[in-house]
Amino acid sequence: MDLKKGITFFGVFSIATGAMISSGLFILPGLAFSKVGPAVFISYFIAGVLGLFGILSVVELATAMPKAGGDYYFINKTFGPMFGTISGFLGWFALSLKSAFAIFGISEIIFLYIGFSPILSGFILCVFFVVINIKGVKEAAIFQIIMVIGLLSLLLIYIIVGFTKIQPSNFTPFLTVDFNEILITSGFIFISFGGLLKVANVSEEVINPKRNIPLGIISSIISVTIFYTLITFIITGTLAPSVFRESMTPVADSAKIIMGTGGYTIIIIASMLAFFTTANAGIMSASRYPMALSLDHLLPHQIGVVNKKYKTPTNATIITGIIIFLSLLLPLEMLVKSASTVILTSYVLTNIAVIILRESQITNYKPSFKSPLYPFLQISCVVIFTFFIVDLGKDAIEISLAFIFISFCVYIFYGRKIKNRESALLHMLKRITDSKLAENLLEDELREVLVNRENIEQDNFDQLIKKASVFDIEGHFNFENLMNIVANSISKEIDMNEKEVISRFLKRQEESNTAVSDFLAIPHIVVDGKDKMFLTIVRCKDGIEFTVKENNVNAIFLLGGTQEKKTLHLKTIASIATLVQHKDFRSNWLNSTSTIELKNLMILSKRKRFN
Repeated sequence: MDLKKGITFFGVFSIATGAMISSGLFILPGLAFSKVGPAVFISYFIAGVLGLFGILSVVELATAMPKAGGDYYFINKTFGPMFGTISGFLGWFALSLKSAFAIFGISEIIFLYIGFSPILSGFILCVFFVVINIKGVKEAAIFQIIMVIGLLSLLLIYIIVGFTKIQPSNFTPFLTVDFNEILITSGFIFISFGGLLKVANVSEEVINPKRNIPLGIISSIISVTIFYTLITFIITGTLAPSVFRESMTPVADSAKIIMGTGGYTIIIIASMLAFFTTANAGIMSASRYPMALSLDHLLPHQIGVVNKKYKTPTNATIITGIIIFLSLLLPLEMLVKSASTVILTSYVLTNIAVIILRESQITNYKPSFKSPLYPFLQISCVVIFTFFIVDLGKDAIEISLAFIFISFCVYIFYGRKIKNRESALLHMLKRITDSKLAENLLEDELREVLVNRENIEQDNFDQLIKKASVFDIEGHFNFENLMNIVANSISKEIDMNEKEVISRFLKRQEESNTAVSDFLAIPHIVVDGKDKMFLTIVRCKDGIEFTVKENNVNAIFLLGGTQEKKTLHLKTIASIATLVQHKDFRSNWLNSTSTIELKNLMILSKRKRFN
């Protein structure tokens, strides 16, 4: 069952924004200030720009393949199931841990002001977010939009009032370190922008993903970068350097100076909203990893089952909620740092994925948004993000390697037995070596993604086209010569003697000319047996001769079926007629460069469907 499309542009914007504004704003500025001093807002600005550059490749992949699992799906289809399994598990654990960190923050605030047990409140919050996300992605997205509007409104009040309270002396001396340290600090705080990957995970549930994914993600990171830069600038100008350097709640401390106790309360509420948005977006997106792994047979089928009523992955969401709650019992600091390593690794792999997919020249890789400055932007991002990973330290990398080992074991003992997989890497090798390393499995799968993205309601004719043999022949032939070429394929499909196939089609042509025009012919016969239906498609640029008048036919649809398939038979003929009447069909048919493009032309057509 398909997931329900319920996320609008504002939903995409809110999920991305809510996933970014969290500890990166309410905790990290003090630590970043201790590294670079008053230039901290420059580090945040640079991190935002790098985040924008890095996410452009993710946006391209998400518009080409809007599927649950996001970066897992991209990496799986690019590098193959082994790397896909590892990426899926790492992404699942990383987002679960980051969501746990957000719930931990809410629980601590509740404990600080009410004295309620953090573990118990954490459990209640996990149940709450699980229920919200099971009820439906639309409901979860609406909840996210409301929280993000509240969060940004409160932060906007802080910015407007804060600008009037800035002390210029706090910026002197301004540059206490060299630019290299400012850049390194950008890597330290880059995790603040890591939540952008969460949108890719729910891209299958986005309404009009061609428009809403790029518009929502890009507008979100630009907005958040502006907010981060302005807020850290105001904190620097309102807090004494000695206080800012030691503060673990710099925004709240600054608000107390600017607006008194009321300002402090506003920021505490804003931080609560920020943690809520991060936790909600986290469980929404993290649960799509096990669902995607399950659909690809890399985890048991039941994990990825979609609820018939709510059209959400219930089991995957519940399991993710359990993982998040169990994470609350662990020391989170190093695990969150490990999550940062995983997210940066995803950025590296997605940028490499764009290079491989483009160079593989897969016909059905058709992103509605293409990352600019290819391939220089992708190569630069790979280098910079790899540098950031190394800078996070040995311990974080070691824990990530442990997760990779667990994921690899799952693939070896469960996923490796699944065959019939193709990757874009294999297609690229095929192109380089000019060998038959790959079939068309990936092309077919990506075509199905395009059908879903374009909201095409498929009918029986579409199913026939998918199964049809397509011949692209050169030279000028008569109809009998054509039948000698295609009869063997048809005979195997319907279990009929090859000579009998030729005889029936020639007899049908003698009884009544099957050439509809000088471009199209629909030879069709009735076959013996029950429940049989076939379609064979031929493109001949040089033309097939049916009669003296129709002596240069370029599109031939050979159709046949048993007696009880008569209605479907007639609907198929009607479908072919409406298909070829579509604007530019003839020129597109003749100019298509492969049989894959010919199938795309028919399946992705906006023709009238007969259900």
